[in-house]
Order: sequence, then C-alpha cells, then structure tokens
Amino acid sequence: MPADLAVIGLGPLGLPLAQAAVAAGIPTVGYRTGPEAGSLSPAELRRMLSGGFRHAVGPAELGRVRTAVICAPTPRGTDGDLDLAQVEAAARTLAARLRPHTTVILESPVPPGTTEDFLRPLLEEGSGLCAGRDFHLAYSPSRIAPGNRDFSPASTPRVIGGLTPACTESAAAFYGRLTDKVVRARGLREAETVQVLETNYRHVNIALVNEMAVLCHDLGVDLWDVIRCAETRPFGYQAFRPGPGVGGHTVPQDLGGHASRPLRMVELAEQVNSQMPRYVVQRAATLLNEHGKSARGARVLLLGVTYKPDLADQQSTPAREIALRLMDLGASVSYHDPHVPAWSVTDRPIPRVDSLYEAAADADLTILLQQHRTYDLQGLSVKAQLLLDTRGATPTGAAHRL
Repeated sequence: MPADLAVIGLGPLGLPLAQAAVAAGIPTVGYRTGPEAGSLSPAELRRMLSGGFRHAVGPAELGRVRTAVICAPTPRGTDGDLDLAQVEAAARTLAARLRPHTTVILESPVPPGTTEDFLRPLLEEGSGLCAGRDFHLAYSPSRIAPGNRDFSPASTPRVIGGLTPACTESAAAFYGRLTDKVVRARGLREAETVQVLETNYRHVNIALVNEMAVLCHDLGVDLWDVIRCAETRPFGYQAFRPGPGVGGHTVPQDLGGHASRPLRMVELAEQVNSQMPRYVVQRAATLLNEHGKSARGARVLLLGVTYKPDLADQQSTPAREIALRLMDLGASVSYHDPHVPAWSVTDRPIPRVDSLYEAAADADLTILLQQHRTYDLQGLSVKAQLLLDTRGATPTGAAHRL
C-alpha cells in the first residue's frame, strides 16, 4: 500500500507523530535525517510496524505522499541559536521529489519566520513549485509529552498556521485525522511563536521553583509542603516542581538576532536552571561533610540518569554534569537506571550497579535524580546510608530533599 504520509526525521518528535498516524489508520513512511534516538519502547515500535509503518528505502518515496511533515531536530549550535542544518537537509531532500498539491508541514522547533523565510525558498528552488499555489505550506508546534499517559495525541489540540488560508485548511484537514481539536492560528509566524511561548513558559516556571528550592533550603522551609499547599489554589497558579536541572529536546529561546530585543526573562531562567546541577553537587558535598565524610573518595550512587521518568531518553539530562562534577571532586560515582544498561560521561564509562539495595547500603551517598516508577523509595530510604532526593518523591522525613 502506498504511504499517505511521510514523516521526515524519526527522533523524539517524528516517531510519536508517526505512531499517532499509524494508530489513526494513516499509511505512513518514515525517513531519517541523521542519527536519531526516539523515546518509543521496542514494544511500541513493533506495534507501529505491525500497523503498517515502514522506513523509506530511499528519498524517492517522499514524492509519493499527500502530506510530508518535517520533524528534524534543531539542537542548539555553538553560537547559542538553534541549528537548522537537519531541517535544511530534509527540505532539500524533499524538494527534489516534491509534487504539486502536496501539503508540507514543519514541526521542528524554530524561530518565528523560519518556515516562510528559510524553508519556503529551499522547497521552491529545489522543486520549481510555488508555495501557496502549487503546494501547501504550514507550521504546527509539536506537542509531544513522552511518558505522559494523561494526554494522548487524539486528546491534545494541535495548532496550525499556514502560508495562505488554503494552506491552513489543508494542514488542518490532516491533523483533524489525528486529534479531536485543531486550532487555527492567524498565520505561519503566529504558529511558530506559539512554540516559542510554550517552551519558554516551561523553562521560566521551572526556574522560579528552582530558585524557590534554594531559598527554602536557606530558610529552613519545606518547599514541597509549600508547593502542596499552593497547588490547592483553584485559579492563577499552576504547580511546577524543581529538580536537578532541565533536560529534554526543547531549549529555551530568547530569539537572539531573530528579534529586536532579547527575552530577558528567558535569559535569566536559563541562567537559573543551568546552575542546578552545580547546586545539587554542593548540597551533596555539604551533606557528606555534615556526616563526617569528604567528597573526595566518597562512594556516590546516582539513581535515574534519564531526563524524564520511565523513559530511556537522556537528551540534555542533568545527570551528566552532576556525575562529572562529583568525579572532579574525587568521588567514586556509580549509577542505577532500569532504562539505561550502559552509561558514559565524556567517554568515561560509569559503573552500573545490579543490586540496587545493596549498592545504596554500601554508598556513602545516594542521589535520586529521576523518579522511575520501579523505585521503591520507602525501601531505598531505609537501606541508604544517606539519601538526597532532588525530586521531592520520598516520604516526608525519609530523605534530605532539594
């Protein structure tokens, strides 16, 4: 059966989109843009394949679909801006095979203006077609929440902004097959800016509670009780929780040279969040010192090294910097994670423990970095000599909490 949809980029954005499309009965082909690691489990991938998903045997298959969605990653480059190299490569590959009446949608995180000013010329020059006349062009901010069981693709509204009203409607017709609600933005730039706002909202609010964590520790206040009480307010407040750092595939965007002025709140939030791994290590060293031990030579066990619970994804996980800083202090670092069979930091393999409770009992300090569902935190708090909980997941009084 010929594919109806091509998902270009099979990383953390593309694979979940392909999964949702297959579940909706849309014949889907996937095309890789580079070495990509998604967050789907092997079982989920097997279900996709049995549902009709297949990998493209070559770029020629991109010219046989009605809809092509570019989900190429846009990591932060050395200059701090988002790197559009994989989006460009995807666009050039697609453009050479683009047929009239195809709907092309970009889902990659990009600065406002990218779809029209960067992607459109690449597609038009490579295909000889005109966007808005010969093919439809639109942007939709990806709304993927890996591991979140509360929101399925069908129950998550999708925002669509097209180059023309007809482009918007064509893209809306596609997403209407995946979700119960499609929200039409005024245009491309509005849809792109939705992605910027949603990403920065997360980072700014996490930065606020991270600062509150430091303040409450200094004041001797139980931050987690403060959050528990505050989230009972039925209006004007949404609970965020602190942690050892902010991981994930979306990076905060202050837009840099893409705007007339920087987003100062976002710049400050990034500064705050980037300090959290260092703060965790400072707390760890202080705890060891308070119990008559030095960080140098201490046995430190890290629990959970992924950026999100119950997933294997390690993108931008703060565990790496925490491990590196602990080793720089002379600590002997090991780890446990049910989703990560082997782990290295700057090409230095970190020993993985097999017997969790024995390792916690033997370690001078155990640090909970990620709250995987399989962890019995009550049992760990009893076994561990010293436990630092950076997620507020242990029972009150069972551990030292961030």
